[in-house]
Amino acid sequence: MNLFPTKIAGCYRVELRPLRDARGHFVSVFDLATVRGVDPSFAVERVNRSHTRPRGAIRGLHLQRPPMAEDKLVQCLRGAIFDVCVDVRPNSPTYLQWVGFELSAENKQLSLVPRGCAHGFQTLSEDCLVEYFVRGGYSPLHEAGMRWDDPSLGIAWPLPCTLTSERDSAWPLLSK
Repeated sequence: MNLFPTKIAGCYRVELRPLRDARGHFVSVFDLATVRGVDPSFAVERVNRSHTRPRGAIRGLHLQRPPMAEDKLVQCLRGAIFDVCVDVRPNSPTYLQWVGFELSAENKQLSLVPRGCAHGFQTLSEDCLVEYFVRGGYSPLHEAGMRWDDPSLGIAWPLPCTLTSERDSAWPLLSK
């Protein structure tokens, strides 16, 4: 695993290093020692998987408030997504800024989303399968989110939104 920092502290784009031969390839998807090099407390407590059928669909933006805040290591197993991390840590120099990049089965990249950041993605192809390695237990009482189309964030989604959930459309708008 190679970790490349983004402008948001604790958020990394992760490149895997496949070993290729005539049969195909082998790749180590997760190395705890490498991740703990940038986040010493990271530990996988849950693994979640989402399947999204239509191209252009958006899931998110989601997070868990303290004390149930989560770190996520996100990968796209099938298809391609535009993955987004939004910094919602009030004392951060990148507060309410976002980063986004493509994760796909083909490019084998992942994103490491730190506690205190919201996460979401848009499907760039049909029939996407996304898996999350999560540090932190899920708590409905600590669930939070923000609108994917909030003008305060100005996220440049690559496609028009074709589908999202009622819940994700109902989060209140932020005010900077």
